[in-house]
Amino acid sequence: MTTTRTRHPYLDHPGPIAFAHRGGDADGLENTAAQFRRAADAGYRYMETDVHVTADGVLVAFHDDTLDRVTDGAGRISGLPWSEVRQARVAGREPVPLLGELLETFPDVRWNVDVKEEGALLPLLELLEATSSWDRVCVGSFSESRVARAQRLAGPRLATSLGTAGVLGLRLRSWGLPVGPRTSALAAQVPVAQSGVPVVDRRFVRAAHARGLQVHVWTINDSVEMHRLLDQGVDGIMTDHIDTLRAVMEDRGVWA
Repeated sequence: MTTTRTRHPYLDHPGPIAFAHRGGDADGLENTAAQFRRAADAGYRYMETDVHVTADGVLVAFHDDTLDRVTDGAGRISGLPWSEVRQARVAGREPVPLLGELLETFPDVRWNVDVKEEGALLPLLELLEATSSWDRVCVGSFSESRVARAQRLAGPRLATSLGTAGVLGLRLRSWGLPVGPRTSALAAQVPVAQSGVPVVDRRFVRAAHARGLQVHVWTINDSVEMHRLLDQGVDGIMTDHIDTLRAVMEDRGVWA
């Protein structure tokens, strides 16, 4: 169970949070409505996704800068109009979804949204305002300045996680150095290690909890590692293997 206080409706959840990372990874259908539906049908109420904006300002749920890796299309999303992006098919089968469509299709799901480029930030905030989705979206980015800007623009109604610089500050604080991360963030969303340097351990988790931050770890697909992290007190795990994580949490009696 988390030791942090609930500071935002996004984190109103009874125990460790199971995140379906890009909806999971079934048949290479990451970040598609079909894969998010599979995760929702499996009981997931938290999903992780990413956003880019097309050349004509349309916000899409997609991880890469380009269509090339996972679709039958090609080209940089920011350089293409939506009329072209919408023709691409993930794994040759599923269309690239609009984030707005996902919010509407899955009204009971909370979303962790990684803002992949600066140009997507304002369209995202406008979408959250238009759909009254502030309570069910957490905005993250590797760029601490980007998430800090989002927080300044939206205020406390927006949930945010730490960027890379904020995580570094928290890691240094866990080692006893007199620094700290941005206080308006709600979570540190981190890998187990970065460039061979451990990030998540009991000291890191304690330092985060002492500042009222949850710790969400990505991307964990091994059941032994899931158990180890939950033993350390992490508050959430992001996984591609949604069946594995659910089985682990059911085994521990914390699936909710």
